[in-house]
This record gives sequence, C-alpha cells and structure tokens, in this order.
Amino acid sequence: MASQFGPRTNSASSMDSQGQNTSLQRLHHVDKRVVRVLELAGGVMDELSNPTGPRVEVVNNHCREFMQSIKDIQVTLREEIKSACEYRPFEKCDYSSRISNEICCKKLEYIMEQLDNMKQSIERYDSSV
Repeated sequence: MASQFGPRTNSASSMDSQGQNTSLQRLHHVDKRVVRVLELAGGVMDELSNPTGPRVEVVNNHCREFMQSIKDIQVTLREEIKSACEYRPFEKCDYSSRISNEICCKKLEYIMEQLDNMKQSIERYDSSV
C-alpha cells in the first residue's frame, strides 16, 4: 500500500546521520579554532620578539582570545566525547562491562585482604589473652 506521505525511511538512521553530521561540523569548527589558537600563539611570539618591544595591548588581546578559545575547545570536545559515549555506543563493545568487572574484582580482592588482616588480628588477640 502506497503512503500519501512519500516513501518510508528509517527515521532512526536518519536521525543518527544528522547527529553525526552536526557532530562532524562541531569537530570541524574545533579544528578551525585550534588553527586560530596557534595563530594567536604565533602572534604573541612575534610581538615578544619585536625589536622595539612588545605592544602590551596586542599581547593582552591575543592572550585573552587564546584563553577563551582554549576554553571553548575544551567545552566542545567534552560535549562531543560525552555524546559519543552516551548516544552512539560501539556495536559489540564490551569495554565498559569489562572495566566494571575488573574494578569489582579488585574491590573484592581488597575486601578479602582486609578480612584476612582482621582474622589475623583476632587470632593474635585471642592467643595473647
């Protein structure tokens, strides 16, 4: 039966590809910001090597823009990493469960060690009394 709204598409994959496109766009923007940060650092180096001395206002402006750009880059990268981990887990990836299991095993080993130490302390106390 033909739909009056046009061909059916898989909306989940459509949404996922849109998310990937915007994610790639944000990462491309980060790439441009990194280039700008390097240009700012180069500008400060040029000012500092100026034979007549650095212009304080130019150095301050470059440093201010540099720091703001670094903060913006960090925020964007954190968001991208978080969204990649939360919304697009790798198929058949068991990393998080393996790590969780390893952590639980280490915790159990530690508890067993502490229980053994307590048992030895109790035995020493009993033998001394």
